[in-house]
Amino acid sequence: MNVNIGSFLTRRADISPDREAYVDAASGARFTFSELNVRSNRLSHQLRALGVGHGDRVALCLMNSVEFIEAFIAIAKIGGVVVPLNWRLVADELEFIIKDSGAETMIYGQEFQTVMGDLQGRGDKTDVQHWLEVASAGACLDFATDYAALCAQGNTSEPEVTASGDDLLYIMYTSGTTGLPKGVVHSHTTSFWALLTFEASCDLRDGDRYLVALPLFHVGALTPVALNIYRGATSVVMREFDPMSAWKLIQDEAIGVSLLVPAMLNFMIQIPRDQFKFDHLRWIQSGASPLPVSLIEQYSKLGIEIHQIYGLTETCGPACVISAENALQKIGSTGKAFFHTEVRVVDDAGSDCDPGVQGEVWVKGGHIMLQYWHRPEATADTITQDGWLRTGDVASIDEEGFVYIQDRIKDMIISGGENVYPAEIENVILSHSDVVEVAVIGQPSQKWGESPFAIVVPTSKEVSAEAILEFCDGKLARFKLPKGVVFTDVIPRNANGKVLKRVLRESYPGPAPQ
Repeated sequence: MNVNIGSFLTRRADISPDREAYVDAASGARFTFSELNVRSNRLSHQLRALGVGHGDRVALCLMNSVEFIEAFIAIAKIGGVVVPLNWRLVADELEFIIKDSGAETMIYGQEFQTVMGDLQGRGDKTDVQHWLEVASAGACLDFATDYAALCAQGNTSEPEVTASGDDLLYIMYTSGTTGLPKGVVHSHTTSFWALLTFEASCDLRDGDRYLVALPLFHVGALTPVALNIYRGATSVVMREFDPMSAWKLIQDEAIGVSLLVPAMLNFMIQIPRDQFKFDHLRWIQSGASPLPVSLIEQYSKLGIEIHQIYGLTETCGPACVISAENALQKIGSTGKAFFHTEVRVVDDAGSDCDPGVQGEVWVKGGHIMLQYWHRPEATADTITQDGWLRTGDVASIDEEGFVYIQDRIKDMIISGGENVYPAEIENVILSHSDVVEVAVIGQPSQKWGESPFAIVVPTSKEVSAEAILEFCDGKLARFKLPKGVVFTDVIPRNANGKVLKRVLRESYPGPAPQ
């Protein structure tokens, strides 16, 4: 398929030049499709002048901003590969991702000067040669180039498009079950199929206004923004989520549609809404973790449809989606497969399970990732020879084809919409001199959906829970930090030595400390 995701902005700027493409909720800055395209073109030419060419990786450590989107488009146009960085990670975590991806160019925001200064000072621990800082005039670090000044000198003409089809578009890192992140590789084709299946499955209309509240380093925000460009919808983007601000934006910007994780919806429903109008709001999709039925019902009483979706970074977003009507009739279901998507629930032999029988969710479609970056064994374990993606999630399907997610094979914890893998936390705690064994589970959290909780076998009775928590601080991103610690003499394991996390979840049901 001969498509380039970046060139979609070129086409949209030609068709709808004066329509708003991007609204920055924090500053109020507004950009038409034509203006956004010109900004992207300037950056494209300047990146090419720096030596960024076909297949070269460019890392983005930017909060939600117009610079993130114009960089994504600019890099796509010239055939570069975007590496979106989770800016909530600490320097050690970012170092691994940057080095693993081989990124030689870094575009970062001024608020990350401390961590970038740390990373640049580590020398060849990364391959970054060019550091571009989005900062106030004259406020850049001494080794960095001022992003705005660089772009201002760029040519506004359309750059030569040098990538399409199966050429790489981005590498998005997800936490690994072994404690090391894996880079999910998507191409222009896989991303385009994700746009097509969203458009065919969801009621997104020409000229819609879409509230983007998730961070753009997530597929749950990046794919919708790309779809908005393709479809001619306006992206109203929050730099950081705030429930009161979300309601105000829904009113003031006449928001029609959005995607929010359950924790966000939970925060918003607590806010008094008498002062706000939300007449234009047709639906909100919600994913990342199961949506409480009570929350669906609360929004239904407000006349707001909540469409639960199920997806993964590996699928470029889409897997299953359910309407608000079916969500109330099919309590607990995440719906059926998206339009250009196939979903199965299979047993250990790879055969389809009977209705109501639990098995692993497999997904297939043109939007499935190409591979895990430099992880051929992990790729082979995840994608079957005939193209099915093994999700690692346990579910059942009823007689009508509705999917019910039951559990996570890989014991992943989803905290506030962020994926947290216990192994990563366990590896840090195990490096404490007073710890023999540790197992991390997720406990229900009214605030975050789930929070990590550590069960520790200590070598000394002198060590405290506070000491363990302090030891983790700074070694893990804050959303990965355990909310509580309990000590025990033994961690239950099966005959093969595998920790029985199910038993631990039963023994320590929570709720998690706030």
